[in-house]
Amino acid sequence: MNVVITGASKGFGRAIAEIFAANGHDLFICARNEIALYKTMEELQTRYPAIKIKATAVDVSVNAAARDFGKWVLLHAHHIDVLVNNAGRFIPGSIHNEADGVLEEMMQTNVYSAYHLTRAVLPAMIKRKSGHIFNICSIASLNAYPNGGAYSISKFALHGFSKNLREELKQHTIKVTAVFPGAAYTDSWSGSGIDPKRIMEANDIAAMVYASSQLSAQACVEDIILRPQLGDL
Repeated sequence: MNVVITGASKGFGRAIAEIFAANGHDLFICARNEIALYKTMEELQTRYPAIKIKATAVDVSVNAAARDFGKWVLLHAHHIDVLVNNAGRFIPGSIHNEADGVLEEMMQTNVYSAYHLTRAVLPAMIKRKSGHIFNICSIASLNAYPNGGAYSISKFALHGFSKNLREELKQHTIKVTAVFPGAAYTDSWSGSGIDPKRIMEANDIAAMVYASSQLSAQACVEDIILRPQLGDL
């Protein structure tokens, strides 16, 4: 399979790239940080020399850049089996006092990136009548929580995008899965003082994404909700 992953240099994206690579699938990955991205590509290529990995540094929060990344993928991959819209960012705050522009930044990074990249690759998927799109949402897409602010708003919007996309693409036999992870130990939690054993591992999310991608053509996992065993923090 050809697997496209945004924000693939760390966190969930890195873990998802690892599990697909370990199972022999070719990767087409991007991230904003060029150094971290190519380090990830080098490590994965060394570990899994039989697969093909292509990477390019892209800020998919820029609409034109997201569209150009989609074109770049299709130029090199010719077709896409799995698209993982993982790129995202968290800025804590409350609606009444967060800085001007935070909502716009959260929407650009967490929603518009997925919207524009998906639109860029969908015509090819529709033509093949095949494909699987994963949108990495959040528990914050389902329940408001203190200090969620614009981030939670954007993740609710990504959930809505996923729901609409799922309905639209049924007739084209393209699957859509929304993933709702609770707290998992990634760079966002490093230095927080939280015991890593209290929250999930990024590999937990990756394992569920991969498993969902392996079902028969007749089955679609619409939602994946994962929380730490002891519940949300």
